[in-house]
Amino acid sequence: MKNFKENMKSLREMRTFLLLWLTQSFSGLGSAMTSYALVIWSYSQKGSALMTALLMVSSYAPYVVFSIFAGALSDRWNKKITMLACDSIAALTTVAMLLWLRRGTLGLGHLYLLNTVNGLMNTIQQPASEVATTRVLPKKYYQRVGGLKYFASSLNTILTPVIATAVLGLAGMGAVVAFDLFTFGTAFLTLIFFIRIPEDREDAGGKEKLLASARKGIAFLKEEQGILNLILFLAAINLVASVYEAAFPAMMLSRNGGSEKVLGLVNAVIGIATFAGSIAASFMKAPKSRVRVICNCLLFSMSTENFLLAFGRTPLAWCAGGVLGWIAIPVMSTNLDAILRLRVPEKMQGRVYSVRNSLQFFTIPIGYFLGGFLVDQVFEPVMAAQGPDSVLVKMFGSGKGSGAAFLFFAIAFAGIGVCLYFRRNRDIWKLEQ
Repeated sequence: MKNFKENMKSLREMRTFLLLWLTQSFSGLGSAMTSYALVIWSYSQKGSALMTALLMVSSYAPYVVFSIFAGALSDRWNKKITMLACDSIAALTTVAMLLWLRRGTLGLGHLYLLNTVNGLMNTIQQPASEVATTRVLPKKYYQRVGGLKYFASSLNTILTPVIATAVLGLAGMGAVVAFDLFTFGTAFLTLIFFIRIPEDREDAGGKEKLLASARKGIAFLKEEQGILNLILFLAAINLVASVYEAAFPAMMLSRNGGSEKVLGLVNAVIGIATFAGSIAASFMKAPKSRVRVICNCLLFSMSTENFLLAFGRTPLAWCAGGVLGWIAIPVMSTNLDAILRLRVPEKMQGRVYSVRNSLQFFTIPIGYFLGGFLVDQVFEPVMAAQGPDSVLVKMFGSGKGSGAAFLFFAIAFAGIGVCLYFRRNRDIWKLEQ
């Protein structure tokens, strides 16, 4: 009875956050379905890992370039209005894509342009959303936020390939986009009528010049070397992970035993793994050492999945790799999120998070481009030139997709090296004090 009352009290205290989280996650499902369908569509058009990877490059490039200023703008602007405006413009790009699709004139150039606009909107919205979460959620629930975010992300990962493949096969791309717009409308109306986000009218960011406000975020990180080095650690991990992301669909869609259904299956299994990890992270007590948890989770992920993708020849092996590679990531993310929320003052979070985004995510477009280039121009040609008795053929197989498998072998060592290098950083360990 006591536990029931405590749980009901928690739900009441988290009500606004949960409503915001649920509707935004539902909207994220619609967006993820559209993105998933477009990856399959673009790869079927060109058969090129690089051309498909450029979809993500065009999305992340503005995010990286303008993030350093976005937090300063976020601190000056009303958080709710900022989120509504960014969501509305993103929805308009989806409508434009649907119109081009129905006219039969949709091309990769259109998608690159629309992804650039979406990336810019996400750049502005993300720090506003982070600060909004801090303001509507009591501090004692910060530990749960990362787990709940990954809960939604993993559930979307499970549902996206299943629903998108079914809708795409039965009703076509237009129905996928229509569902995306429906989820946007649900989140938009909920945010307008049912969510109140407190505004701090004494926020210094509203009176400062844009550059001066951005410099404060940079200055804070210069003083907090532990947080800065932790961000650089994640930037290096993101470089390796984005190379992985660029090579992953190319291997799943072209390797012997792979197909659209297999890509969907492995993605769904990854979603189930992150789902399980997010549940554990949501109810896990705060560890004695958050830094140790972050380092160990990333090392475990990097030293398992990539090898199974490299040497595996069946969907079962690839699914096993997905489970091992992703099940610990929500636990890592939860502790990373808690460190940032507890160490960065609320009034500085928009500015600091925006600088964090530029530093932590600038490697992602580089990694996507590098991954697509390495698959198309280096690893696939190397494997195509091998004879049937070659050691590389015995290790990674033959035919299209074997080059991507070879690349996974290489990035496994890169990921392990990054984890071991930053694990020795003294400034990061000082965050435990």
